[in-house]
Amino acid sequence: NGNHPFTSVVKMIPTAAPWAQTANQQNLQAKQNHQHHHVSTGHPSKGSKDSVLTTNGKHAPPPSSSTPQADQQQQQQEQQQQEQQLAESSQPGGGRRYEPAHKALANASDLQLFLQSETCRDYIAFVLALNQAVTGRKLSDLGQNPSPAVLRMVATLDVLASWVDEIPPEQQSLRYGNPAFRTWFARLTEQASSLLESMLLPQHHPAIVELTGYFVDSFGNATRIDYGTGHETTFCAFLYCLSRLGVFSEADYGCVVSLVFNKYLNLMRRIQTTYWLEPAGSHGVWGLDDYNFLPFIWGSAQLINHPLIRPKSIHNPDILEEFADEYLYLGCITFVKQVKKGPLQETSPMLCDISHVPHWAKVNSGMIKMYQAEVLSKFPIMQHFLFGSIIPFQRPSTPASAAAQQ
Repeated sequence: NGNHPFTSVVKMIPTAAPWAQTANQQNLQAKQNHQHHHVSTGHPSKGSKDSVLTTNGKHAPPPSSSTPQADQQQQQQEQQQQEQQLAESSQPGGGRRYEPAHKALANASDLQLFLQSETCRDYIAFVLALNQAVTGRKLSDLGQNPSPAVLRMVATLDVLASWVDEIPPEQQSLRYGNPAFRTWFARLTEQASSLLESMLLPQHHPAIVELTGYFVDSFGNATRIDYGTGHETTFCAFLYCLSRLGVFSEADYGCVVSLVFNKYLNLMRRIQTTYWLEPAGSHGVWGLDDYNFLPFIWGSAQLINHPLIRPKSIHNPDILEEFADEYLYLGCITFVKQVKKGPLQETSPMLCDISHVPHWAKVNSGMIKMYQAEVLSKFPIMQHFLFGSIIPFQRPSTPASAAAQQ
């Protein structure tokens, strides 16, 4: 109707803002790079699973190969060598002094400095790079041939999921805020360093002192027994740190979303429905979702140019049942319907409003802008964001502060 919060948020984004303008340019550049990559590398055509598209537009038969077992062993060796080279090139111990991650945004002025900083632009560029990596692809296709680093991250999240089985919720009259979550979180805090040691190569172990804060804060707050988009953003920042350290490369981005983030998303849904964490910073029925935002961004990117599924398809139960496990966006809708009683137009009117947008590309661009406005630009959320040597934040020095330092 043009007056809904989703429409107004998208319209109110200042396109001249440095972070918004840079994000738009990076998104355009990512699309251009993706188009060039699509032609030069020769992705399989729609008409054949085996043929590839060459630079002259013709289909060629797949290259001959040796036995599948030999190919798989060679691929695993190449992935391990690539990971080793990334670890050595990142030089985690050379020139960088790691420090425990800490909060640095003390007021709204600090937040504005962050939004205009290179650090913020780089983080948004990472979100957009993951967005581009999953565009037009379902999760099962994205999860092919994961690197050893990705598999270790998935295994770590499996360990955290097993703790939910070992720590059942306590009996209480209240629905939300089960204190058993504090027991689960205490074990996470106690074993975080050892979990990261098993996840990372020895070359990256010096960074654990800094990564631990991001890792622990990604799973909610034990004092308030809550979870929200700020904790989800912290997990994305954790992935961004790993990327900057060279733990995984851009070639892994599809698997990072389809395997690592999707595993994290399902783990948090299980924690939410087991210990019933309070939504942190939720806007209620007028918000996008009580807990998450990023799967709506990357999930809408997955559905761009889909031949059958449209934004309005979220109201089709058959579509949700068949495709919820393949597309993050549809999985989010399914979860909302499971945990909230009543029609979707009553429990989540914003999602219904978005379903009237004609194309997924427009939904995706709107989600990106909304994430910047409703998450990254909100001080109550970002005051808990962590900084360190990997994700730095520095206030500009003034003559008074320089004199005080002298």
